Amino acid sequence: MSAQLVIDTSTSRTSVGLISDNKIIWSEHEDGATAHAEAVPRLVKKALAQENNISQVIVGMGPGPYTGLRAGISFAQAFAWARKIELRGVCSLDAIVCTSPEYVAATDARRKEIYWASYKDGRRVDGPHVNLPAEVEGKLFVGEGAHKYGLADVATYPDVSVFAALPPVDQPMYLRRPDAVPTSER
Repeated sequence: MSAQLVIDTSTSRTSVGLISDNKIIWSEHEDGATAHAEAVPRLVKKALAQENNISQVIVGMGPGPYTGLRAGISFAQAFAWARKIELRGVCSLDAIVCTSPEYVAATDARRKEIYWASYKDGRRVDGPHVNLPAEVEGKLFVGEGAHKYGLADVATYPDVSVFAALPPVDQPMYLRRPDAVPTSER
């Protein structure tokens, strides 16, 4: 048996999972917006104890805060390169699952903003974007960012079990410059 290793660090939650035959066979997460770099190797080690025959790495490409995304993407790139296996990126917002036909998925972008995208019948129709919550129109909001700013009752996160079914994304989705920049650029 072989499995796909899934890594997502686009939110305050670090998630790692294993998918085989389009079914999740193992997943675990750790919460903590500043601990992605420490959590990813720890969770991947646990995943590899379940299944070491990895055929592909799937990584969340955001949108998300720069440092968090870099932790997950860099680890995924190095892991795939070392094992000489395929690396595939996906839009993390696409993995916030909702059963409603129309909704807005939103994650926390910090600075009192949200990363968001609109969906209809399970397909992204607008976005991703970064805005203040009050600037985004929608009837039903889901996601960690929507919850933080009072637009949703429950915080929902990208679901690693659906990553394998998502369309590929080639580049990280930062949507804005990093908070940490050289003094000369401030």
